[in-house]
Amino acid sequence: MAKGWINKLYFGDNLEVLRRHVDEESVDLIYLDPPFKSNQDYNVLFAEHGTRSAAQIKAFEDTWHWDETAAGAYQEIVETGGRVAVVMLAFKTFLGDSDMMAYLSMMAPRLVELQRVLKTTGSLYLHCDPTASHYLKMLLDAVFGPKFRPQYNRDDPDYQRYIDESFNMVDEDGRKFQATSLTNPAYRPNLIYEYKGYKPPRNGWMITKDKMELWDREGRIYFPPNKEGRLRRKSYVDELKGMPIQNLWTDIGVISSHAAERLGYPTQKPEALLERILKSSSNEGDLVLDPFCGCGTTIAVAHRLKRRWIGIDITHLAINLLRHRLREDFGDKVEAEFEVIGEPKDLEGAMELAGSDPYQFQFWSLGLVGARPVEQKKGADRGIDGRLFFHDSKDGKTKQIIISVKAGKNIGAKEVRDLRGVIERERVEIGVLISMNEPTRPMRKEAADAGFYTSTAFGKFPRLQLLTTEELLAGHGIKYPTRQGNITFKRASKTKTATKTAGPMFDGQDSEDE
Repeated sequence: MAKGWINKLYFGDNLEVLRRHVDEESVDLIYLDPPFKSNQDYNVLFAEHGTRSAAQIKAFEDTWHWDETAAGAYQEIVETGGRVAVVMLAFKTFLGDSDMMAYLSMMAPRLVELQRVLKTTGSLYLHCDPTASHYLKMLLDAVFGPKFRPQYNRDDPDYQRYIDESFNMVDEDGRKFQATSLTNPAYRPNLIYEYKGYKPPRNGWMITKDKMELWDREGRIYFPPNKEGRLRRKSYVDELKGMPIQNLWTDIGVISSHAAERLGYPTQKPEALLERILKSSSNEGDLVLDPFCGCGTTIAVAHRLKRRWIGIDITHLAINLLRHRLREDFGDKVEAEFEVIGEPKDLEGAMELAGSDPYQFQFWSLGLVGARPVEQKKGADRGIDGRLFFHDSKDGKTKQIIISVKAGKNIGAKEVRDLRGVIERERVEIGVLISMNEPTRPMRKEAADAGFYTSTAFGKFPRLQLLTTEELLAGHGIKYPTRQGNITFKRASKTKTATKTAGPMFDGQDSEDE
């Protein structure tokens, strides 16, 4: 790992982040799994089948329709000229003012920026389904040029068997080799010559006498003890790259519903897939970039394999999920090894976020207290924006905290009474109201009247708590039993005791109520 380097996690539009913060030819490996054009919402976190959740986040949603934004992006890329402009003009002729054309207009400038930051010796992997893959392949050819860079795998079982069976000779330096034929497959009279007393084969040697002498000086010719034998070439095992990796990888399974690495993110990729990509196309200390990092599989694997990394995502929910994933995988000390850039750092920044995007403010606030958003059908949030789960006794039962986030200014005692009713309805242990402004005296009275949650092991905690954004920024948090910890982001096997209140995004949580 390079001295002085701090890994970076950016919140924001990756096009702007790439242009402003990533240097030219600085990246060794890029993996991207961009939202692709289909008949669904895109880059949606924790989607529930058949419903449209209040917690869904649709990155670049406006670009899926041909409008002023899409037309502007298209015009900008065409005016740059070159091969990318040519292929975009061809797409426009064929696709017209379609949603697919809008999607490609969004992807084109980002691929151009990725080409700028990638080293000439670097590699790029783009993951996409068949809906848009053929268009993206042509776009990649226009940006990077039609190149083929084969990858190899030394750990393939068939390759290991081949090594064990075929490389059974050892030279004086201890190097394993196999003696391969030097006989020409067709008759070549100009290659028929005797060499150091060894007669030529009937068709002649495979190489000229000059080449034979060169290989002899390099120690690459095997001389049989009997002069009646044939000269052969020494092919050393340590010079082999490995088994060429094919385009179709069938040996990496999907993430099952019981997998320990499963996070509930619908486009999550197996860690084994990213491990193969990183090991085959980068070395320790190399810089890995994921511009659509989502739940952070690329980042987590890169960190484990001692690569430097940059992650970018346009959703606070993904940023928070990745932060918790790194902490769970590598411990609290990992916080010193990366920085989050683009999040609000003060009250002014929080107010700006709340005014421009209330949903993002909600997800950011939930992240500050270690909670995750709930899944709810559109128009029925039921007074709950997030949930936090914890353990506080040896019985193993999971306790629950519900959170309501209010970004508006007109928040009063009514909102506190409503949350108190939700606590009773859901039969949860604690409820928390997060608001931008300082709670009024009537609000504090309503909260106090809710009483306490009593933990047999850790004492009493206010059952209804009021927190301001300013308090969160100052490091204050929810008061609850924390010795056994917040288990909201813990990954575990599914159990039959999980209740509907946990929702599909909390797969693996034991949510049994007392």
